[in-house]
Amino acid sequence: MLKILLDHMPLEDDIPALAALHQKGRLAFKALPDKKTEAYKYTDIQGALTVAMLERAKKTCIHADDGMCHCHAHEKSLPFEAYEFHFCNGCLHKHFHFIEGVEVMSLRDAVKEHEASRYINKFDLENYAFAALNTAYADEGLFIKISQNIDRPIVLFYHHDTNLMSHIRNIIVLEKGAKAEVVEIYQGDEAAYFHNIVNEIFISKDALLRHYKLQNEGKSAVHVALSNVQVKEGGVYESFCLQKGANAARNETHVFLKEQNARALVNAAYFGTKKQLIDTTTDIEHLSPLTNSNQIVRGVVSDKAHGVFQGKIHIFPHAVQTEGYQIHKALMLSDDALLDVKPALEIFADDVKCSHGSTCGDLNEDELFYLRSRGIAEDEARQILIKAFLCAAFDDIENQDIKNLFDALK
Repeated sequence: MLKILLDHMPLEDDIPALAALHQKGRLAFKALPDKKTEAYKYTDIQGALTVAMLERAKKTCIHADDGMCHCHAHEKSLPFEAYEFHFCNGCLHKHFHFIEGVEVMSLRDAVKEHEASRYINKFDLENYAFAALNTAYADEGLFIKISQNIDRPIVLFYHHDTNLMSHIRNIIVLEKGAKAEVVEIYQGDEAAYFHNIVNEIFISKDALLRHYKLQNEGKSAVHVALSNVQVKEGGVYESFCLQKGANAARNETHVFLKEQNARALVNAAYFGTKKQLIDTTTDIEHLSPLTNSNQIVRGVVSDKAHGVFQGKIHIFPHAVQTEGYQIHKALMLSDDALLDVKPALEIFADDVKCSHGSTCGDLNEDELFYLRSRGIAEDEARQILIKAFLCAAFDDIENQDIKNLFDALK
């Protein structure tokens, strides 16, 4: 598997800066993580990969005979107004919207014009094998710089229907005082594909980003995503992720609260069925005083599904008067389901308020009996209780249109 990946790595590129980026990724990428790697102790992504997934995405959409995309995924419209951008089988379609107060360009153009150089790879690639692999391959993605409040959500659609791998790198920058909503929607057919995503997000002073993710990949897919987020003074990052697709999926969020009064809300939910493996990993680093973070993660596993939650809150020295809270709750609906949970607090400062906790169990039999006594069939009653359980992770979503998207998929 590793040999196939190395053989496919690009050796040259027509953009020197992009070639240098690929070279940096090749040097940082040593091996695919396996269960001997602590961060992947419970999550065997390597074991889920197949040879069919490792064909590289073509430069043009396979559905486009005339330079335009005609794939059915693009015919679906959202029930609300949004600025839409589409990736099809790893390829970005460049019919960009003009958005007042927003600079948008492809990753290739951003690298070529050196717009990306201030932002790309602002973390240690050595500690993120899949991000290093993404860097070695990446030539698709979006560079989005937001300088003011945006009147509607920016929506990134990702759709796959072909056996291949795609490595997409997005850079999202919010300048001072800007406010925006970004929604990522991942969908796919039954093809065996490997989706490897890296988002680098930069939130300036007093800026606010609400970042939503709906991961509903095809059931044969492998999905790996890392969001690396840096938040400056008074900035706010709010993240809401729902994972229910893919054969194996890992969504990792690493937030650096770099200056005073920076805040993060990192909520997530997952719903695993059959033999799915779904991993939610978070790492919140409090680097300055008066920073605040909160995490609510809820999961449901049934059949032979495997749910993983790894959450860390790290309070650095001198990060006094900091608050960090984390709670994970899960429902195990089958004796064959598996749940691995590893919450962690690392506190190196006094005068802080922190807590974490985790619980798991089955549906409440009294609540189930109550619904059934009102004439509701058992299967429907169970679904009502499951949806109500997951809802707690999304109670803080203020945009009702986006909240309805989550409700529709639960």
